[in-house]
Amino acid sequence: MKSNQIHILDGNTFVVSDSCGNIQASPHEPTGLFSYDTRFLSRWLLTIDGAPLSVLSIDDLDYFAVQFFLVPGPEVSYVDTTLSILRKRVISQGFREELTLLNHQNISIHLNIRIDAAADFADVFEVKYALEKKGQMYQRVNTRRNKLVLGYQREHYIRETLITATHNPKFDQQGLTFSAHILPHNEWKTTISVKISPAILLQNLAPAVVKPSSNLLHPGLISGLNQWKKNAPRLSCEWKWLERIYQRSLIDLAALRFYPPLFPGKSLPAAGLPWFMSIFGRDSIITSIQALPFVPELAETTLLALALWQGSTLDPFRDEEPGKIMHELRYGELTTFKEYPQSPYFGSADSTPLFLILLDEYERWSGNGDLVRKLEKEAREAIDWIRLYGDRNGDGYIEYERANKETGLENQGWKDSWNAILYSDGTLSSLPRTVCEIQGYVYDAKIRCARLAREFWYDPILAQQLEQEAAILKQRFNQDFWIPERKFFALALDGEGHKVDSLTSNIGHLLWSGILDKEKAHYCVQHLLSELLFSGWGIRTMATSEGGYNPLGYHVGTVWPHDTSIICWGLWKYGYREEAARLAVGMLEAASYFKGRLPEAFAGYPRTTTKYPVEYPTACSPQAWATGTPLLMIRVLLGLEPIGDRLFVDPAVPLTFGRLDIYDIPGRWGLADAFSRGKLAIPTEDDLQREPLL
Repeated sequence: MKSNQIHILDGNTFVVSDSCGNIQASPHEPTGLFSYDTRFLSRWLLTIDGAPLSVLSIDDLDYFAVQFFLVPGPEVSYVDTTLSILRKRVISQGFREELTLLNHQNISIHLNIRIDAAADFADVFEVKYALEKKGQMYQRVNTRRNKLVLGYQREHYIRETLITATHNPKFDQQGLTFSAHILPHNEWKTTISVKISPAILLQNLAPAVVKPSSNLLHPGLISGLNQWKKNAPRLSCEWKWLERIYQRSLIDLAALRFYPPLFPGKSLPAAGLPWFMSIFGRDSIITSIQALPFVPELAETTLLALALWQGSTLDPFRDEEPGKIMHELRYGELTTFKEYPQSPYFGSADSTPLFLILLDEYERWSGNGDLVRKLEKEAREAIDWIRLYGDRNGDGYIEYERANKETGLENQGWKDSWNAILYSDGTLSSLPRTVCEIQGYVYDAKIRCARLAREFWYDPILAQQLEQEAAILKQRFNQDFWIPERKFFALALDGEGHKVDSLTSNIGHLLWSGILDKEKAHYCVQHLLSELLFSGWGIRTMATSEGGYNPLGYHVGTVWPHDTSIICWGLWKYGYREEAARLAVGMLEAASYFKGRLPEAFAGYPRTTTKYPVEYPTACSPQAWATGTPLLMIRVLLGLEPIGDRLFVDPAVPLTFGRLDIYDIPGRWGLADAFSRGKLAIPTEDDLQREPLL
């Protein structure tokens, strides 16, 4: 998302505009009104008497509403105008827009107010990859009902945008025009409604929607957000930026909630704006884990929804296999015509073990054993997938190679760009690939499922088998992936079984899973905190020493907040509390430069060079697991861990944070509080008490 773009969203419906509220989308620009993977509005341009407007200020009312304060004419350094325009917009099965024109003169004025409107109905992937449309556009003015219909049809696939307004505008096929007469020192006002159709998109799929009301801001959305924040634990910190970052994370998680069709009133995290506003197995799972101590209800819905769409057959086009957990769910044109893998798509090798990890972690926090018993069948099928289909060659490891060679993902770990798995000289590794962190996830999943089998499924034989398999996996992994001359673990094994020897952040995920021998973990920690990987803000995806390193490479040198948060947790698990706190300090201060909202990724430049984190040009923001990053780091700093029916608190808080307290942490214990005072003197270049430049 570009920094000068303004967005509002609710679930997977969102509007992205310029700073005046206008939409003038190019074929590859993610601006417009989007819902269910389709752009329903690609042009929405407001002019007064044919002249453009400029912005005075923007008020972000909430994640679902924004207000623009505008004046006529081009932007200049000095404004002396007799007319001002207020443009208020709120998500509403599309959006509703209220225009208010204020006449500051002593005489009446007459104005022509014009909104140019168009819709290209681009699939989100057509926008991302600048693809051509194959169907037919149409525009229709319904004079009887006084509305404009923008439409698109390709065979049976039909999408429409319906535009209506108060004050009887004149509609034509390119938009609508108002003729306004405004008395001296008076105002003129209209409300415009932009709805998406067909209704089948919304029936049983969307959350409670905004209904026509005299109040543009629907009370259901406002009360829902207020209740969401009220139900979350309350955080107090002497470093006030942490309080702001925490509130920003809660609000963004609320904005990213996606409501699955068969679970009324329940939500799970969509992955991120603008490209990934849908259910993603890996992203929804990791975000749910990050948020468990604060908003545990996301985890329950994530588990139920992913279990519902679990793989049941062999379908190479979708990379589907029995027991496999899906990668993503899509609704657009390309999916409908099988030009993109039919939804759901299963192209991830890590979603399945991560699903099992979340199932155990959720029960440990919530005490909801009923859900573990309810999902026993799906959990067993996921275990079977790991054993039968994930292990493609019978070597005891999970490998991947896409079955769909045309449109499937080449890399099926979290670093899923085509060039993510490189040798240290920068050349591309061969397929199939056995990525290191996935083996750690499988180890963790088997240990956790052994507990579930013993305590909830009453199957001690399965529990013993899983523990034995995990022990063997750990022993073999520490031998097969270790690079003794460089003293870290290989990123992957390639198609010939050779080690992919580049130094990457993936080794930090091995700490989280617990698969590393302690003596080898020590070397990994040294690498992670070295200048090669640690930028000063977070852990780079690839070390600066490697041939493929690029500080602006999507998975080969940028810093991903969620990646650093998982590494931070892994450091904590292995007893490296000061190192974990050092990562938390760097990342949380980075968040302050982004006004409290961490993006999907940012550049891997050294902190000593840039003095502030540099934006990655196409990063999603808000993005779910980046939003969950501060929550997981707060958990690590306070040492929050469920043990039986009690919440264990073992804080290791930086001295510069001062006092850090959280009240009413939900869990199987009811509600609990955690209190701490900063004691660790964490080395940092900047004084955290200063107010960062924004």
